[in-house]
Order: sequence, then structure tokens, then C-alpha cells
Amino acid sequence: MYKKDLELQRNWAKLLGQLEQLLGKRPKDLNGVLFLIGVQELGSGKQNFNKEEKQDLMHIAICKVLSLSGFYKLEGIDKDGWPHWVKSETPLPHFDLMDQEKLLKMHVIEYFEQELKFEL
Repeated sequence: MYKKDLELQRNWAKLLGQLEQLLGKRPKDLNGVLFLIGVQELGSGKQNFNKEEKQDLMHIAICKVLSLSGFYKLEGIDKDGWPHWVKSETPLPHFDLMDQEKLLKMHVIEYFEQELKFEL
């Protein structure tokens, strides 16, 4: 398990470095990267979001990245252009907080590799 954790750390650092080059600013943490994914998935470009919208963007991102393993599926887009997700029949495993973060990071890396063609 140690080798996989080390590989995850390396790939995460590479991803943050590439995002810093692309954006001119390094995301502070997983939440910052999830926010970026949410904005990407919303597709409305750069704008100011209120606190509730930021939380919704992070929810969109979590659902999107976990959809790569079938945990969520896209239900549709509402009249304002916001995607809505539903849990699929594949149950999410029960993890402690550290393992939840690892699961999200693995899926975020996969998202950037598959959806945005990053090379990590």
C-alpha cells in the first residue's frame, strides 16, 4: 500500500504543478482543485460565485470525478445550465477521512488525465 500512496503523492504534486503553470496560481488543496473542476464542468467561464454556488460547484466536481467509477451518473442539466447528478446503484465504500481524500485525489487525477488530457 505504501508504494501506491507514494505514487498518488507524486501524481498529485505533478497535477498541482501543471495547474500552477496553466493558471499562474497553485491550488491550495483538494478543495481548490475540486472548485476548478466544478467551474470547468459548469462551463460558464470565469465569474464570481457566492458561497452557496461555490459549495454547489464542489458538489458537481465530486459527483463528476466519482462518476468515472460509476458512483454517480448525470441526471441532466437544469434551465440555468447547472448539471445534476444522482447516486448510481454502485455504493460508495465507507472510508475514514484520509481514505476519502485518497479516493477523491485518485479520481481527480483520472479526471485530468481522461477529460483534459493531462499527462501525469
